[in-house]
Amino acid sequence: MTALPRLLRDLDVSRETEERLTIFVALFQKWAKAINLVAPSTLLEVWNRHIVDSAQIYALRPGARVWADLGSGGGFPGIVTGILLAGIGDGWVHLVESNNKKAAFLRTAILETGARASVHAIRIEQAPAVIERCDAISARALADLDLLLEFGLPWAERNPDLTFFLHKGRDYQREVDKALGRWRFDLVKHASVVEPDSVVLEIAKLSRQPQ
Repeated sequence: MTALPRLLRDLDVSRETEERLTIFVALFQKWAKAINLVAPSTLLEVWNRHIVDSAQIYALRPGARVWADLGSGGGFPGIVTGILLAGIGDGWVHLVESNNKKAAFLRTAILETGARASVHAIRIEQAPAVIERCDAISARALADLDLLLEFGLPWAERNPDLTFFLHKGRDYQREVDKALGRWRFDLVKHASVVEPDSVVLEIAKLSRQPQ
């Protein structure tokens, strides 16, 4: 938990935002006993493994005001982003989660924390028809990079400044190499503040490779 105060100080968040995060953690731990929100082995390290891991996404792009969080699951990073946006009173996160039980948890989390977010209980492929535009896309432990870029392409075609922020593990370079066979994009690799072998891939200017 020692990384959390340092990261929050860097973001200059308020005491109220820290309280919102504390409420979210308590709610998450309660619901995680009934439904599978994250890997059970990480439940005892919620602050570091999940809250800080999520907050680093917002720290990379604090200026983004409309986010699409794909496969939101237990609310990481989407709910955390929504709580951080609530601290500045601006912005919105569209949480896309097709599992109805997880969607119910996300709605409860929004209600109890005041996160600036809404839940779309639909498949990711349907989301671009519902969410017209976004500045940034986040996804954590969801799918291979190639598929994530396919999901995000409709938004990238509408907004040339769209940026992806994607958590990836130690095998990220294989995914990048595979994706470059189908896609063109600018890439910045950010070392994870939580996992030494993990990264956050920042991807911009997405387009298909010419046939």
